[in-house]
Amino acid sequence: MATALRSQLQQQSTIPATMRAAVYRGINDVRVETVPVPSIGPGEVLIRVECCGVCGTDLKKIHTGSHSAPRIFGHETAGVIAAAGEGVRSFAVGDRVMVFHHIPCGDCYYCRKKTFAQCNDYKRVGCTAGFEPSGGGFAEYVRVMPWIVRRGGLIHIPDDVPFEQAAFVEPVNTCLKGIRSLNVAPDETVLVIGQGPIGILLAALASRTGASVLTSDLYPERHAMAATYGLHRPIDAGKEDVVAAAHAATEGRGADAVVVAVGSNGLIRTAMDAVRPGGRVLLFAATQRGEAVFDPAAVCMDEKFLVGSYSSSIDIQDEVAGLVFGGYRNGFDLTRLISHRFPLEQAVEAIRVASAPCATSMKIFIHP
Repeated sequence: MATALRSQLQQQSTIPATMRAAVYRGINDVRVETVPVPSIGPGEVLIRVECCGVCGTDLKKIHTGSHSAPRIFGHETAGVIAAAGEGVRSFAVGDRVMVFHHIPCGDCYYCRKKTFAQCNDYKRVGCTAGFEPSGGGFAEYVRVMPWIVRRGGLIHIPDDVPFEQAAFVEPVNTCLKGIRSLNVAPDETVLVIGQGPIGILLAALASRTGASVLTSDLYPERHAMAATYGLHRPIDAGKEDVVAAAHAATEGRGADAVVVAVGSNGLIRTAMDAVRPGGRVLLFAATQRGEAVFDPAAVCMDEKFLVGSYSSSIDIQDEVAGLVFGGYRNGFDLTRLISHRFPLEQAVEAIRVASAPCATSMKIFIHP
């Protein structure tokens, strides 16, 4: 008991009472403020954040006001355990970890059907830097709740893998889940519309199936980055007809599968026109509800499949961790996708840059 108490006091002595965080205060209103460092309870851990990627879903929440304020967003988080609550056995102070902010229950109807993102427990956010739990990675410290710790939401990071590489485990999981939903075969052609960092990940993972991968984007700079990941069949969307190019590359049939990696409902029609009869279209990027944007006869008469994929899958978590960690040692260095790194004090600028993608911007990271 004396040893445990001494350890607890040592942990407390190295953790400040307050910290800096990027606080969402309303639509398009994020402010860097001083807030209390979260307290933890039994079964929980406190992570000192080393880095956090800025995700499109964070931006959507900030710009649309879909979530109440105040909140602290950020969920592509990697860091070091600064404190561990009573009962935590598999993790200790000083461990390098990345964290998933959602974990399914594993027992409900949706989990049994492997539709984990629709599980009610999965919809609960289990990480917070204060206020309503919302990920919390845009802060110096993040509290991780018991069910995340207990159900596998914390992943140990090998000592030779940078925190930035580890922070890609969550987005790579979502991308691999999406590609798996297409059941791509080696003799097929896949078109990925959009070559931002997520589009490049999707295309690179599709190419690992052995399929031929076409990539479409407006910016030559993004095609150049894609080429460093083995993607050498670019379509210049600013000068070429993407649908015609997809048909020309497939003896007139159209691509076997098309991935929409740009948050624009208007591109759904492009994808449906570019895919062959009997082919599959994956809606991966953020979509808007309530808009009819394609011909329903393409689904019925042409037997084209329209599928969606949202968030991550715990079923492939270990595989993804191995891919990301091992990839850093074997040429799959995802840190090359990072175009901008901002200190936490410049989080508002980081969000601004991420919200206005251009030829020279890719993945944006915040470093507390």
